[in-house]
Amino acid sequence: MKRFPHCGAWFPCAIVSLVALAALAPGARAEYVVLQTGQRIHVTSYERVGDTMRLTEAGGTLEIPAGAIVRIDPEDTFLPVKVKLLDVPFANFIADSARVHGVAPELVASVIAVESNFNPNAVSWRSARGLMQLMPETAARFGVTQIFDPQQNIEAGTRYLKELLLRYNGDLSLTLAAYNAGPDRVQQYRSIPPYRETRDYVRRVTEKFRKTYAAANLQ
Repeated sequence: MKRFPHCGAWFPCAIVSLVALAALAPGARAEYVVLQTGQRIHVTSYERVGDTMRLTEAGGTLEIPAGAIVRIDPEDTFLPVKVKLLDVPFANFIADSARVHGVAPELVASVIAVESNFNPNAVSWRSARGLMQLMPETAARFGVTQIFDPQQNIEAGTRYLKELLLRYNGDLSLTLAAYNAGPDRVQQYRSIPPYRETRDYVRRVTEKFRKTYAAANLQ
């Protein structure tokens, strides 16, 4: 069974553009669906079924709760996602990667804060390295040549977050659990793995994300 975020779980419902959602017509063509997590999903069509939005992509169909959607940008009135510079180290690199990959910069910054406390030379006992604590094999898969280089590390870590967000249909808890424990463990348990470290990690990043998002967007 799929697990979905709900409006109000991480952010106030006021963030969601209710006017935009009410104006949606079933099957209308759209270019991008923008989620509360900052993720952008390119779609060829969408349809609202009760409280669920069915999205059709080039690779298949996704179903997500309508409350998780901030807005839908039609093809002829596409609005780029605005990315603010956060008051954190390496803010430019975070903003650039977030903009390119459609991931909320607050989420990227929150992962970095919990993973390494913004130390670009951090190494864990498991050999995860750099700001976003990339495993060497993950870094290699995303073409990283200098794993301790802040820009390369943030770029690869953001791409990995986007990959996981897509895999878990925007479910932030499962995304973070997979980032920490690996997708195989999430698949094994079909939920957040029952590891104290992983559950604590999901809680800490989610709380940090909520606070960072509120500070950056609700002033």
